[in-house]
Amino acid sequence: MAGRGFALLTAALLGASPASAQSLVMALSGSPTSADPHYHTFSPNITLDSHSYNSLVDMDPKSRPIASLADSWKLVAPDTWEFKLHPGVKFHNGDDFTADDVAYTLARVPTVPNSPGSFAIYTKSVIATEIVDKLTIRMKTAGLYPLLPIDLTQILIIPKRLGPNPLNEDFNNGRNAIGTGPYRMVSYKSGDRVELERFDGYWGTKPHWANISVRMIPNDGARTASLLAGDVQFVEFVPTSDVARLSADKRVALSETDSLRLVFLWLNRSHADAPPFVTGPNGEALATNPLNDLRVRRALSMGINRAAIVERVMENAAIPANQFMAPGVSGHVSDLPPIPFDIARAKALLAEAGYPKGFRITLHGPNDRYVNDGKIVQAIGQMWTRIGVETKVDAMTWTTYINRASKQEFSAFLLGWGISSGEASNPLRALVHTYDAASGWGSVNRGRYSNPKLDGMIKAAMGVADDGAREKALIDAERVAMQDVALIPIHIQKNIWAMRAGLTYIPRADERSLAMDLRPQ
Repeated sequence: MAGRGFALLTAALLGASPASAQSLVMALSGSPTSADPHYHTFSPNITLDSHSYNSLVDMDPKSRPIASLADSWKLVAPDTWEFKLHPGVKFHNGDDFTADDVAYTLARVPTVPNSPGSFAIYTKSVIATEIVDKLTIRMKTAGLYPLLPIDLTQILIIPKRLGPNPLNEDFNNGRNAIGTGPYRMVSYKSGDRVELERFDGYWGTKPHWANISVRMIPNDGARTASLLAGDVQFVEFVPTSDVARLSADKRVALSETDSLRLVFLWLNRSHADAPPFVTGPNGEALATNPLNDLRVRRALSMGINRAAIVERVMENAAIPANQFMAPGVSGHVSDLPPIPFDIARAKALLAEAGYPKGFRITLHGPNDRYVNDGKIVQAIGQMWTRIGVETKVDAMTWTTYINRASKQEFSAFLLGWGISSGEASNPLRALVHTYDAASGWGSVNRGRYSNPKLDGMIKAAMGVADDGAREKALIDAERVAMQDVALIPIHIQKNIWAMRAGLTYIPRADERSLAMDLRPQ
């Protein structure tokens, strides 16, 4: 009886048998900022929306393009792409999916008001659309643009029926939440949970789960505790401190892969004079912005012991980095190893720049968004103080932090970027190209770094048709960005998920947590 009682207790803690259960409770580490699929280029939003919407082209778990709402695509002229659409696709409201919906979506994306990170960067290359027939659409670009299919992996299709200027709040309340994906949204409670139900009219492979409750649990320890208590069955971003313990727990299974998530620091380049939270070594005002001096930027980068952060803070669940792409990924620069930690050289560079006694700075960061983010900024603060840059650390909740970071209110601050396209043009265009609201390029360049030479290199690379030659051109651009310390890379995360025993998950390089990829063994 004792053995049977223990078994019943375990079942109660970890939920019913996955073979019979059709309902899933999963936990995200970040809270989506909207249910509008075009509002914000933010990973929790994209993860959530990927359950209810489809793109023309999708990415497989290794971030390679695959067919989705488009069965095929080809260049029919140097400036024209043709997409053949999948027949028989229905929206959640029963409407047929057609080329009109694609044209409508492309026109809508750049018009979304108040977007904190616009998807327009992925649509601005399309200067005109032509409806050939219900299942064929042509997209005209301003000259050769070979990466359009990759860009369109980021654009989720909504129905033309929504009409002009569909409101963001009507996606949140469900009125506009109409996609072609395997699940439709039942309710959305910002910062708390989203309820989804399986769409029986889905055109693709039927997912296992009939109902999904997506919980928002930003606290690392709370996610692990919820899994072990049986409150949730599947969690993302397993805390590195819990990996060993969970690996030894027979009630739990883990899934892991190298990610496309770069964790890095921005330095505020938007001021000619001293930016916020930067003063002289005695607290005095500075007439110029030290972060605009390349020697200072190199000193700050050299003052970070990346190997120690990976080993002690990340517990080896990361790769030290001095570039956007991990080894083995398209766009990786073989001659850009991580910057070595060198206190003496960093102090010498500061002295050469006119700061022999250093200066004071506040390093800001979130404490509930990226793996060990609060610990990372604390560690870097201590390292910078050792090179003579007296550093105060201020870590705060993501919802407060990101709004301030987007307004350039900080001078040194931590962020992460998931390279969803699986190649280098994505971070080059989004992060280090000069901010340009009209084109959408530099859309999340929150440090306001600007280098006209680099801008030209990025634009030129985007017009190269040959994949190998384009990759080389992008590598050359990335090398320039890193030599100029456009931002300070720290490491590339590993993605780790945990789930109850008896379930299996296909790990994804793009870090999306998709219920469709979670199934009983």
